Amino acid sequence: MTFLYYLFLFFFISYLIKILTRLLAPILLKRFANKMQDRFQQQFNQQHQNPQNPPQQEGKVTLEKTKYSTETKSGNVGDYVDFEEVEE
Repeated sequence: MTFLYYLFLFFFISYLIKILTRLLAPILLKRFANKMQDRFQQQFNQQHQNPQNPPQQEGKVTLEKTKYSTETKSGNVGDYVDFEEVEE
């Protein structure tokens, strides 16, 4: 009798979880999507209101220099190996 009780309980709980998932999943996904949309909107607004990077005219190209590497490149990169193609 206890085995049937636990079996019934297991199927009842799994069915209840299935129903709740179908009801709550769309609500949770919509809430998550709205949060992500708000975050992206905030980042977009911050980028366009940042005084360090003023908006540029369309088609204008600017180059920003980066720091030069202080390491010197080695001239010894390897030996040159000459080869010949062999026809078979």
